[in-house]
Amino acid sequence: LTNELENYRIKRIEALQPKQETKNELTPAQRQTAIAELKKPNLLQRTGQLLQQCGIVGESTNSLIAYLVYCTRKQNIPLHIMFLGASGSGKTYLQERISELIPEEDKIEITQITENALYYFKQEELKHKLILIEDLDGALAVFYPLRELQTKRRISKTVTLKDSKGNLKTITLTVEGPVSVSGCTTKEKIYEDNANRCILLYTDQTKNQDKRINEYQTRLSAGEVNREREQQYRELFKNIQRVLRPIGIINPYAKYIVLPEQVFKPRRTMTLLLGFIEAISFYHQYQREVKKDNAGQLYIETSIEDIEAAFNLLKDVLFSKSDELTKATREFLESLKQLSKETGSDTFNAKMIREQLRMNPGNMKRYLSELARYGYIKATGNRYRKGSYEYSIVKMDEYEALKSEIEQHLQEILERIREFIKSSPAGRI
Repeated sequence: LTNELENYRIKRIEALQPKQETKNELTPAQRQTAIAELKKPNLLQRTGQLLQQCGIVGESTNSLIAYLVYCTRKQNIPLHIMFLGASGSGKTYLQERISELIPEEDKIEITQITENALYYFKQEELKHKLILIEDLDGALAVFYPLRELQTKRRISKTVTLKDSKGNLKTITLTVEGPVSVSGCTTKEKIYEDNANRCILLYTDQTKNQDKRINEYQTRLSAGEVNREREQQYRELFKNIQRVLRPIGIINPYAKYIVLPEQVFKPRRTMTLLLGFIEAISFYHQYQREVKKDNAGQLYIETSIEDIEAAFNLLKDVLFSKSDELTKATREFLESLKQLSKETGSDTFNAKMIREQLRMNPGNMKRYLSELARYGYIKATGNRYRKGSYEYSIVKMDEYEALKSEIEQHLQEILERIREFIKSSPAGRI
């Protein structure tokens, strides 16, 4: 009777488990169409254009970066991504739209998760999956095992259980990676340990982007958007994902890639930059010659075009990694500079800023305090006589100078690689 009850209990547990997604088998025509798309010239440019046909409004650079990062889930060392921005800036929307291009069997969407939930997946259930977290606040309890999955690509937990005779025994639960993790948050500083392992994408919060989104929404409401066409493009992207296969990547020019000295935490940033270059090479696998190393492993090589494309796409990410200010504070400072140019005034007070930029007083006070602490602005005048401090910007062109230095550094790297290619008959080491 005990054995029968135990068997019944096991069957009930298995019945409650979600059924495994069956992989969609592509028809020969679907496979041929997907591979033909991957063989077309100017692949990245064409992919960026097709992304805009899938209902993604604006965010052309961010959407292409996110899509390429999601592709790396198939590799042994995937990349991870974090969307940042103010509430209502479209972080979750952008993540959802890009994740719709990934096959259902390759992704797991999480709204909220309990502390030990990751340890109870089947051993290879998460392998090469894309984990999508709608809001990182909902996954706060699993940040430690999530970081271990990102870094070590496996997690384990030892627990104590009773056997059928009541004896205690220990078992180790192991869940294998690798996984690619994508999440959204407004709190960059709070999740800094996780942010260091991710490519950080800041959503476009400009007025032009607001205008583009409003225009798309009105067209959608008026029935002027071809939803069927959008769905066809999404299916094409899913089929493209299904024909991409894991393969080794060798970057023969890696030794020429050196980060600018201004970059904070260069070790992790270097790993992300090299990984993203490999992601671009991986996406071009149907346009590269497949070679075999001494151990018999297949691989393709990175081209200088891959490196140049990675530099162009990650330029803003490198700017952010080189800036001691958070993105929100930086955007506030740049708005102050623009305001100063438009009004022709070298000084401004809190009232003027609120009226011109229409800002929340609490956020404005926090930004002003941070800028004053770092020495980007200075308070002048008598607060008690005028009612509030007047502020002036210490140096107007400091950010342009920083961006110019980084761009020059990246161009110098590309020039060194080109010179090496010219001097080498085979164009490689």
